[in-house]
Amino acid sequence: MLIDYHVHLEEGPYSFSWLERTAKALGYFQPNELFEHGSRAKIEFQMNQLQKRLNAGCYSQEWLDLYLKKAKQVGLKEVGIVDHLYRFKETKNYFESALNLDPSNSIGALQSYWLKNVMTEKMDEFVETILAAKKRWENEGVSLKLGIEADYFVGQEQDLAVLLDGKPWDYVIGSVHFVDGWGFDNPQTVSHFEKLDLTELYTRFYETVEKMIRSKMFDFVAHLDNLKVFNFKVNNESFNQEWYERIAEALIETNTATEVNAGLYYRYPVKEMCPSVDFLKTVVKRGVPITLSSDSHFPDDLGKYISENKSLLQQLGAPNIATFQQRERIMIQIQ
Repeated sequence: MLIDYHVHLEEGPYSFSWLERTAKALGYFQPNELFEHGSRAKIEFQMNQLQKRLNAGCYSQEWLDLYLKKAKQVGLKEVGIVDHLYRFKETKNYFESALNLDPSNSIGALQSYWLKNVMTEKMDEFVETILAAKKRWENEGVSLKLGIEADYFVGQEQDLAVLLDGKPWDYVIGSVHFVDGWGFDNPQTVSHFEKLDLTELYTRFYETVEKMIRSKMFDFVAHLDNLKVFNFKVNNESFNQEWYERIAEALIETNTATEVNAGLYYRYPVKEMCPSVDFLKTVVKRGVPITLSSDSHFPDDLGKYISENKSLLQQLGAPNIATFQQRERIMIQIQ
């Protein structure tokens, strides 16, 4: 059975590059012969489609139906739609307490701009959208799950618990995208890597990942080694293996699952799955429950490399993959 448990509907900031990527996604689902390439008629059609897309908003049935269409095309039986916690206006204080938003330095100014332009939605609207679509998807042969991806910050566990409470999540994903208030996956701040000692940076990152796991707040934790996003790595096998073992031990002791995430492979310079093969071998060997994720942010990317990563898990000896229903984990035999 093919599943994809880490799928996003949208993310700003809203720019010309966002419009271009949205146009590409819409074009994927349109007949190639509709208009001649490079014609004025095609541009007029695309502009009309983009205007409709903007007017309808990120939680429209029409946009969500494209995800369903792609899921059926690639043979997915379960799809988990999530949104980043920072998309929601209710989480403003949570992120402002954790991030470098100081306008007097370049990183703070960039992150202040970013947060303002991605934090545009309301959590209840997202939840209601997914819940309302579940029956329609089920009738089409695809089980739709409601998830949330929550950035974890050390010391802010109680605040996070309040934000997540009372929602009918099928699962909650924990993730780390920030170290010392810096969003390390922002291509505009990639030069910051060159100013830091990578061993110290990775140590702080993995310490945060371990604390996230040991908080026991999450059903699975995402992209365990995504700090490698721009190909800055520690070339010390013993250092890396020690952390792989330590993270695997935390996952086992807390009965927390993780994922094989394809997002960095097809969207970022590192061109590598998360976790790396060596890291994955370690967690598989320890018997950590694992699910499958494309980390798509547009419908045409849904299901990317899911089949390949399922085969990889099978080759490494993983007997099952993890699925979720109302915060309960269900293990499905890999076939």
